[in-house]
Amino acid sequence: QVQPVESGGGLVQAGDSLRLSCATAGGTFSRYTMGWFRQAPGKEREFVAATTWLGNTYYADSVKGRFTISRDNAKNTVYLQMNSLKPEDTAVYYCARHNSGSYYRPSSYGYWGQGTQVTVSS
Repeated sequence: QVQPVESGGGLVQAGDSLRLSCATAGGTFSRYTMGWFRQAPGKEREFVAATTWLGNTYYADSVKGRFTISRDNAKNTVYLQMNSLKPEDTAVYYCARHNSGSYYRPSSYGYWGQGTQVTVSS
């Protein structure tokens, strides 16, 4: 299994939007739950959102109503649409494939990408 590759990060102002993409090598992508996490400097990696192979979605309270996770199984890609960005959203964003256990814990995931930096200025 090849690592996912994230893209779409950048420097934006508060209130702006970004869409992150996470491309995988295919294979059995469509069978797995995929998750987005983020890690700010000096902080632990935290859950952002996840989407199951059926399209069910889960969000951290801090991003509900602002972020939307989606997937295109034909393209083996998962997306994270981020609207109304805030300075506290600044972090490196990672996607990963769920293995087992809670969707909300980083330890439940394997095959992490290298991350993409999102910086939101005030």
